[in-house]
Amino acid sequence: MSQIPTKKYDLEDRIVEFAANAALFYQDLPKDAIGNYYGNQLLRSGGSAALNFGEVQGTNSGKDYINKASLSLKELKESRVNLKILKKLDFGNSIRRNNLLDEAEQLIKIIATIIKNKKENP
Repeated sequence: MSQIPTKKYDLEDRIVEFAANAALFYQDLPKDAIGNYYGNQLLRSGGSAALNFGEVQGTNSGKDYINKASLSLKELKESRVNLKILKKLDFGNSIRRNNLLDEAEQLIKIIATIIKNKKENP
């Protein structure tokens, strides 16, 4: 009997996937003033969340880890609000937008918990 391979859980991969999916979602937004404004903001905040989390991997202290992770968390929260605005405007593919919003919520909870635990157990 063969074993089912288990995939290692990798938060960095999830955040990178979120940034890539945000970029793909942005490509399909209307190319008007509203679509460009919120699309560009989403592109920046989603990408920045991933890049800041990448920097978390190279931190040397708990304080630096918390600082970098907090920046990633801030960018994810910005992405979440942006996606909520786009939802109110009914911009973009609703399935993709809702999936991005759900993933942003999950990533926010995960990173907030990591930060909380790091603060309690430096």
